[in-house]
Amino acid sequence: MTSNLFEINFDKNQTKKTNELGMREMQARVYEKRNSKYLLVKAPPASGKSRALMFVGLDKLHNQGVKKVIIAVPERSIGKSFKDTELMKYGFYWDWKVKPENNLTIGGGDKSKVKRFVQFMKSDEEEDNVLIATHATLRFAFEELDDSDFDGSLLAIDEFHHVSRDDNSVLGNALRSIMTNSTAQILAMTGSYFRGDSVQILEPADEDKFDKVTYTYYEQLEGYQYLKSFAMGYSFYRIKDGSYIDAVGKVIDVNKKTIIHIPSVNSGESTKDKYGEVDEILDLITDGGEIHQNEEGIYEISRTDGKNLLVADLVNEDGRDKVSNYLANITDDIADLDKLDIIIALGMAKEGFDWPFAEYALTIGYRNSLTEVIQIIGRVTRDSSNKTHAQFTNLIAQPDAQDDEVLYAVNSIMKAISASLLMEQVLAPVYNFKPKDDKKDKPGDISIRGLKPADTTENTKRIIENDMADLKSSILQSKVIQNAIMSDTDAKIINKVLIPRVIIERYPKLSTEELETVRQHAVADINISSSSTTSSQDGSREIIKMADKFINIEELNIELIDEVNPFQRAYEVLSKDIDAPTLKFIQDYISSNKYEFTEKQLVQAFNQSKIFEAENGRNPDKNSKDEGERYLAFALIKLREIKLERERNANDNGLR
Repeated sequence: MTSNLFEINFDKNQTKKTNELGMREMQARVYEKRNSKYLLVKAPPASGKSRALMFVGLDKLHNQGVKKVIIAVPERSIGKSFKDTELMKYGFYWDWKVKPENNLTIGGGDKSKVKRFVQFMKSDEEEDNVLIATHATLRFAFEELDDSDFDGSLLAIDEFHHVSRDDNSVLGNALRSIMTNSTAQILAMTGSYFRGDSVQILEPADEDKFDKVTYTYYEQLEGYQYLKSFAMGYSFYRIKDGSYIDAVGKVIDVNKKTIIHIPSVNSGESTKDKYGEVDEILDLITDGGEIHQNEEGIYEISRTDGKNLLVADLVNEDGRDKVSNYLANITDDIADLDKLDIIIALGMAKEGFDWPFAEYALTIGYRNSLTEVIQIIGRVTRDSSNKTHAQFTNLIAQPDAQDDEVLYAVNSIMKAISASLLMEQVLAPVYNFKPKDDKKDKPGDISIRGLKPADTTENTKRIIENDMADLKSSILQSKVIQNAIMSDTDAKIINKVLIPRVIIERYPKLSTEELETVRQHAVADINISSSSTTSSQDGSREIIKMADKFINIEELNIELIDEVNPFQRAYEVLSKDIDAPTLKFIQDYISSNKYEFTEKQLVQAFNQSKIFEAENGRNPDKNSKDEGERYLAFALIKLREIKLERERNANDNGLR
């Protein structure tokens, strides 16, 4: 059974509309900034970023003196999003056209693609004005070109989160070099402008050069015609009860268009036999019926309950190209609804993949990359007439409290919970928080007594207006915050001690006053985004429920908000779904992290614990009132963790 951490419902009266130029709301917002030299577009999957680029690129070619548009995508499959497109019949000034030889995401080897890229950049032919290539081809071609070769061009980078300011990021270094040493204009697009490894994408000085257009998940789903709700939750199963396959049977729904993501072979959830796992899932789906594979490589299943299913296997390499081609030919036309029911995937069907009818994503094991989780969710949040609700479920191993493997599970559980909390923040309405005054609030405004103004300084204004989504991502990915969630830490400690710690790590140059301003807005945003509103019994007041507190929205003040644990509901759901012994073990493990041990100290503590055991006839107790005894107990826990991690790494290396 799935426990939903949150469910978001959207306006049932909204409909998707386009303007006189054939642009959806997000695309029109981007087009308004078409004259920007550097433009960063943050918008969810399926919001129309590809076509937004076409509109801007065509205007730059025809009206702004740009000679070439280079589009870089992370995977070849995404290149099809930028194929020839009729735009004039919907009201725009020009159609989008790409010469076949300039689409380097179709066929050919790396050397020939790089050679064509270089030829394109040096060509004077008027029709050589648009090129599509992968990130990899761009990197290789960059080595063959001078920065000045990009003069007068627009470089558009799709899925921009693949770039990193890390010194080892070749793409990041290429981008910085082009920005510094050429007149090239940059259009960056992403559906997840934060990396799962928490490495910032650009240096702050470079990021400040970009104009930004942000279109939230909430705005997108508010404008959908059919999809009106989304829920995210998780389900636990015990490793000691066997593999995850039996648990899949309890959470899968064969009546929903489903994508099943099996675990990585190096994860604790994997059986280390990915092909065997696929076979078992197919058996489970078939439920005693008949199954055979057709000429397209798709499994045709006839269940004993009379239901017929079409299942695509993207795990097995043998025949995968044939299956991928079949999937690529499924359009968003409702006539194609019955061409597929379930996909089983490992490392595919995430980024750039488009199956608009998908309504249920089932992921086994936590994905270390938060970006990957968001991309997976994006596969089921496309608008389609076959669905009103979309669901993401994460199936996670919950070992027995006495099992050493519980130490491994702690991190997975914490990360899964924090991913859910972040998605709740991403999907929530965007508010403008301001200090309480005598002026009437505008739509979207929330007044809070004692709140410092966002524009206290230019630094605070920039962070609060432009970076809040990224800051909340950093907060929820912080190990310190994750530990606080799992251990039900006091609200004031979280809001006034731990969250500021994350903020100052991200923005080390903030003054004390600036830090407090950003902290207040971050805490207000996190708390209110995860809250719910209702009316008083007599209908005279609007009440906001934050955690277990009911507050008259007119009486909101920063001191009240600081008393609310924004993650309490997550802890309560966790407490319900994980049995008490396991939860206590997790909390003890988290408590141990407050002790920092060097290797030398661990050796000394181990020797001291042996002496303690000999003198007392027992091991040191982590719950002892004696600080020295607790120190030794937590050192032993740390040593166990190190031992298990080494064993796991050894096993993983043996599988390679």
